[in-house]
Amino acid sequence: MSSRRGVGLSAFQNRSALSTQYASHGASLRSTHVSSLQNQLSVFQSLLHNFALQHADTIKSNPTFRAEFARMCNAIGVDPLAGSNVKGKSGSKGKGSWWAQTLGGDVNDFYFELAVRVVELCRATRGENGGLLGVEECKERVSKGKGIGGGMDISDDDVLRAVKSLGPLGSGFSIITVGNKQMIRSIPKELNTDQSTVLEAIQVLGYVTCSMLEDNLGWSTARSETVIQDLLADSLVWVDAQAAEREYWSPASMGSDEI
Repeated sequence: MSSRRGVGLSAFQNRSALSTQYASHGASLRSTHVSSLQNQLSVFQSLLHNFALQHADTIKSNPTFRAEFARMCNAIGVDPLAGSNVKGKSGSKGKGSWWAQTLGGDVNDFYFELAVRVVELCRATRGENGGLLGVEECKERVSKGKGIGGGMDISDDDVLRAVKSLGPLGSGFSIITVGNKQMIRSIPKELNTDQSTVLEAIQVLGYVTCSMLEDNLGWSTARSETVIQDLLADSLVWVDAQAAEREYWSPASMGSDEI
């Protein structure tokens, strides 16, 4: 006959009390950890604020410095454009974004002015490129300021942030990558895999022909011609009919030296 005693009620009570103590201690540790992180974040934001005030003129005038400063802001969850032009309860404009409060409205307005110029440029060139404009080309055109007012000293990062600021408006503007090149897409239509492949090939080779697609990608004639015709219909490629075989070029992949 076994002499072992069964577990009594007191053992269950002790185990329950121990679990409660562990849970309470864990909650206390989490609260302390969160409080410590919040204090560190607050200190860093204060230092970032002082840094912004000290170097405000450089941030406004130097595109590279401005891009690096924006990356520091994003690293701690500060969106320079968030909350801009938000109206308060009384109907008047609120304080605006953190960047606007720190550096003044002119920096905040800079990105909105740039966004307007990007939209105007994309619409003006849509007949040439079918709604795909290279970020580098956009920067060059806006910097020269032809047809859209005076030039602006901007970087690729400024263009990307300006396009991002259009997102809440549901404008259909977005950044896509074709090959190793970033493009601004100003039409809501998505590129399928075959179309992206052809545009990437044009970016590398300069142009393509149907026979090149068939020989290098193993596509059928029908598949090659269908993709090309779809790109032609959307003005994403141009055709050179003077060659022995029709050559297809992408205006978005051409250099912007002559712009």
